[in-house]
Amino acid sequence: MQIQEFLNLSLGKWFSQRTSYLINPEKADNSKSEITISELNSEHPDLVTLCEKHQIKPQQTYSGIKSAWDNSVDWGKSKEQGFSILVIIPDSAESNTGKILQSTNLKTQPSLSGNYIVGNDDALTLTVETPTLTIKERLWFPSDNLRMRTCLIESHQGWSKTSFYSEIRKLASS
Repeated sequence: MQIQEFLNLSLGKWFSQRTSYLINPEKADNSKSEITISELNSEHPDLVTLCEKHQIKPQQTYSGIKSAWDNSVDWGKSKEQGFSILVIIPDSAESNTGKILQSTNLKTQPSLSGNYIVGNDDALTLTVETPTLTIKERLWFPSDNLRMRTCLIESHQGWSKTSFYSEIRKLASS
């Protein structure tokens, strides 16, 4: 699977369930949310702003996606809404490897850069390293309407957090 095919398959509305474990100290959490993933072209203001922060020309990008989430479907939890931007910068025209830029609407989180690879198993792996954290996220499709994700965050101070997501595409009723 090529990176553009993977991103196109991700577009749409999803119901997401997440289970997370914080290791050392031990703590478990789970949540539900609705996620809407939309494509951003190279002229979209969010994509342009993120590229400028990292001194990348928007024309160098292959694509961008905006993932908006809303956890109001998770009864009993405090309501959270937000979004993240992911920009893909391939190593070459048909490359399944390259760089990524990421940002969120949270002012406390800086934008990040890292790498991506689409493996022979058609899974997308995103890796980001900062001075304090290493983040690895793996995404794959068992079917067109089911997406799985795992995320491992390792702190250089000794704690780790792992998460598993199952995401079901929300289809329009006929």
